[in-house]
Amino acid sequence: MRAKNIAMRLMWAPLLTAVMAVAAGCSKSSVAPVAAPAAAKPSLGIRPLGDETVKIDMTQIYSEDLKKVYAHIDEHIDEHVVNLQKWIQQPSISNTGEGMQESAEMVKGYFDQLGCQQTKVYDVGVTEWGQQGNPVVYAHCDEGADKTLVIYWMYDTMPVTQPDLWKAPPFEGQLVEQAPFKKVLIGRGATNSKGPQMAMWNALMSIKAVAGKLPVNVIIVAEGDEERMSMGYRKFVKDHPDLFKGADVMYRFGGQGSISGGSEGCVFVELTTSGSKWGRGPNYSDIHGGNKRSVDSPAWRHIKMLSTLVDSTGNKVLIDGFYDDIAPLSADEKRKLLDASKRVKLDIAAKNLGVERFIADDPLAYVTMARYGTSMNLDGIWGGNMFAGGSGAILPNKITSKHNFRYVPNMTGPDIVAKLRKHLDKHGYQDVEINVVGDVPWAKMKYDNDLARGVDAMFATFGAPREPPIPHESILGGYWPAYLFAGDVMNIPIAGGNVGSGGNAHAANEYYVIEGAGKTYGYAGTEKSIVTALYNYAGKNKPAQ
Repeated sequence: MRAKNIAMRLMWAPLLTAVMAVAAGCSKSSVAPVAAPAAAKPSLGIRPLGDETVKIDMTQIYSEDLKKVYAHIDEHIDEHVVNLQKWIQQPSISNTGEGMQESAEMVKGYFDQLGCQQTKVYDVGVTEWGQQGNPVVYAHCDEGADKTLVIYWMYDTMPVTQPDLWKAPPFEGQLVEQAPFKKVLIGRGATNSKGPQMAMWNALMSIKAVAGKLPVNVIIVAEGDEERMSMGYRKFVKDHPDLFKGADVMYRFGGQGSISGGSEGCVFVELTTSGSKWGRGPNYSDIHGGNKRSVDSPAWRHIKMLSTLVDSTGNKVLIDGFYDDIAPLSADEKRKLLDASKRVKLDIAAKNLGVERFIADDPLAYVTMARYGTSMNLDGIWGGNMFAGGSGAILPNKITSKHNFRYVPNMTGPDIVAKLRKHLDKHGYQDVEINVVGDVPWAKMKYDNDLARGVDAMFATFGAPREPPIPHESILGGYWPAYLFAGDVMNIPIAGGNVGSGGNAHAANEYYVIEGAGKTYGYAGTEKSIVTALYNYAGKNKPAQ
């Protein structure tokens, strides 16, 4: 009955509103409209400086506009965190498709609010590996500035695979205490990568609110396939190079203290063993597990096949020629890794990552593996009875495993796949199918450019521990689709970096720091660092002549 009454009220409400409007229009007396009350500002009680011991060196902030933007960020930090919460609350899971169209429109709305003259959601169509790409959102903001900056975004996230491990629901964006931080935001995408990207949008909006326009022209491209090998983004950039004409540099979200721009390579494949291809075992569908007494198992064959690909530790790839083409590290790269290793505490790093220990017990070996290593991972495996607990006898007719290969110069994805095929054939697994999900080549980057210098100067001003950039080209970084703007389609400098921190990417309890502590800046600091890097790059934070 209650539901029926609510439905009746909803049905009659528009008609009553219309009748009241007509009556008001026919009245001979004129009544001034009552202004709607202003929306109340959110009150989260965020402390912009948190418990930070690190401080911005204000003697290096010469621009009065920049100082005003800092004050604006502090004053509106509660609203800025609410913006992030709203974005976290919109799922955008590219591997399942959940919320992708809605998220693309939401991102376009952000660019519209920024005042960009061009904003559009592009349907990229079917990609080269046969999958439908997710939408790419493009925006162009002409500010009449001398320099044009491309900003890279991704709006997709990973699925939530272990919901019972989360201490707060993954799509609520709750603020919780997590020592040493009084407030972190928990949510899928918090650190990878909605947290730093919303900080970037908040920063741009703050500049517009204070100065009226940005210090640079901005082209923003936001992809929805980063967690699917950037397949749609790859097609979009290759199909629309004209949309990036006149771009001088690319700026991306980054980490505290490190300028990033290069990328390792990554190729994803699926391996499938089936009874029909093998010629033994179930050839059409799963069958009752009791039949194993008299029927061969494709699943056991698949496990035996996988055991030929790596050694007993799982850490060395046994594919012939896998390591042949690796380019050696330069003296500068070795020196940078050595410097980084001196700041690493392996026990703390393992605890922060949520692992028992690392492969290596030596900090230099660990850092080298993490930043210039190669690997073949088993990302997942499925087939047959996939239900936890209980029983249910199944003999699968097919089993599939998913693997990512991380590779470095001068290895290539296609060559790795070819060597994998040769290895399987050599060991009698000609029937095992290889499906290439996607490939993102490595990309080198050098940092002798105005943007990298602007980011580096920002780090110095913010007192953040930093690694001076290597003078020549290098990767020394994680995977992201840098290659499309590092020589494949466009060839422009790339630099990323801001202060702030988060963690647990792709894992339970993914978080981003909202109130900083010690030498880690909070969300207000993240936004200020982005603003400062842009003003430095634009040449608008210089001492008076």
